[in-house]
Formats: sequence, structure tokens, C-alpha cells
Amino acid sequence: MSRKKTEKEYQKSFAYYFFRWLNGEKDEYLGEVEITPKEPYRETEEEKRARIRGKRAIFLRLYGAKKTRAVRAFELFYKAASVVFCGILICLLLLTVSYLPPTGAADKPVNNEVSERYIENGLQETGAVNIVSGMILDYRAFDTLGESHVLFIATITVLILLRLDKKKNDGAGITAEQAELNDAVYEPKSDTILQTAAFILVPVIMIFGLYVILNGHLGPGGGFSGGAIIGAGLILYLNAFGFEKTERFFTEKTYKWVSFGALSFYCLAKSYSFYTGANHLENIIPKGTPGAILSSGLILPLNIAVGLVVACTMYAFYVLFRKGGF
Repeated sequence: MSRKKTEKEYQKSFAYYFFRWLNGEKDEYLGEVEITPKEPYRETEEEKRARIRGKRAIFLRLYGAKKTRAVRAFELFYKAASVVFCGILICLLLLTVSYLPPTGAADKPVNNEVSERYIENGLQETGAVNIVSGMILDYRAFDTLGESHVLFIATITVLILLRLDKKKNDGAGITAEQAELNDAVYEPKSDTILQTAAFILVPVIMIFGLYVILNGHLGPGGGFSGGAIIGAGLILYLNAFGFEKTERFFTEKTYKWVSFGALSFYCLAKSYSFYTGANHLENIIPKGTPGAILSSGLILPLNIAVGLVVACTMYAFYVLFRKGGF
């Protein structure tokens, strides 16, 4: 049968100190034990010289060994073999170039039946006056769909890596709200020259970007170039007027819905070719009159979809790298 401890014995036990600490009572040793601070270690001159000699000895042992006859022979062979190999490689490259056909030759490999088909039958089969747009958004439409998804995936990856959570910090103690306050330091205050120039140029840039997209099937341009122009206009507006005004019409939710809607439309719109063009059946989409704005079948709406994805991607990259969010 265990014996009940006396008060004096209990005060010497671990349980006594543990429950005092647990109840928040004063630690008897806190502030009662004399602590002598240690002086910082100072390296003497002799110790410093010894350390340097030791490092030098290790370096010489590793890299300064005496070169034997075999080592010198190997180094000579290595240099000679390098010169011979580079000479042979240069000769092979020059020989290969000499067999290339001259510029503009009709028998060049690039002048094959594929490019001939694009040039001769592109207008008839796609309805697009711009052969490049007809090739990208009709003959190679699924390849362009993959390129658009590459842009979207790249933006999502940057969003995952750089986006600051609204409440949690990013590992350095910064939340999205704090980043917003920090970024406000760089917000434009009274930059009259920049704001006046942006006030004049941004509408012109946006209209020109829309023109390049809508005119892509009729002349130079298209979704990629027009979307880049619109993205540049959004970035200029942001730098001139700040996030507060830009987020009135373009937020993270706007980016997600616009990108998702454009890519979904592109995917669904081109799925018809599995049942028509891909099986050598007659295209059910009317091509319209070549040269008219409403022509070339689905090329015009596909250009719009690509332009939206490119513009959103450019703007999203900029705002994520600038402050980690929209």
C-alpha cells in the first residue's frame, strides 16, 4: 500500500512543479538564478593564420597536385581531341548547308502539297481572305485550341504560385490585405501626364485591338495579335489609374469567367468537325461572302474567343507578378 507524501516531499516532486507551471504560478527559478553572459568568440591572429594554412593545404591537395607524365599527356590529348571534334562538326554543318536549296527555289521542301492546298483552295474551303487565319482557325483549329489552353494553364500555374490568400500569409507574414495596402504606395496619385496620355490612348488602343480581332479573317491580324493589344491597353489603364478603378470592371472573377467561357465556346464550336469536315463531309457552317465582315464560317467567333483569352492572360500575368492578385 502506497504511503501518502508529506507536504515537504510533495514540494520536491515533479508533479508539484508541473502543476504550478500549468496553473500559471511563478517559476521559483525564474529571475532567481544568476546568469553570466558569455563573451563573443574572438579569433586570434595565430588561429586565423592556422585556419588559412589549413584551407590552402586542402586546396593544394585537391587542385595543386603535381602533374605526372600521364596527366600531362591526357590534357594534351583532350585539347587536341576538342579541336578536331569542333573542326569536324563545323565541316559537317557547312556541308549540310551547301546542300540546302537556294532561297525562293520552287523545289524547296516547304513548297509541298500542304502549302499549295492552303494557297489554292484556302479561300474556297474556309471563306477567309486572310490565308493565315484560315489555316490557323480552320485547317489547324485544334492545334490553336491547344495553344489557347497552354496560355490558360500557364496563367493558372502562376496564379497558384504567386496568388496571396485573403487571410493566410504567404510565408513571409504578408496577407492579401496587407499587400493591397503596400501596393497602394505605388498607386498613381497625381501623375497628370500619365493619366492624360492614358485617357487619350486607352480608348484608341482598345478600339484598334477590337478592329484587329474582328478583321482577322479579312486582313493581317487575328485573335492573338488583337488580344495582345487589348491586354497592353488594360495594363496601361492599370498603371495610370490604379487597381481601385480597374477592378470596377475587371476582377479575378471576370478573368475566370471570360477565359472559361471563351475556351468552352471554342471547344464546343469546333467539335462539329468531328462529324463534318473531319470525315470529308460538306461543312454545315455557311461561309458567307468572302471579304464581308460576317463571313468565313466560325473563324470570326473563334478569333474573338482567342483574343479574349490572350488579353486576359496578359493582364493576369501582370497583376499576379505585381502584387499577387487582382
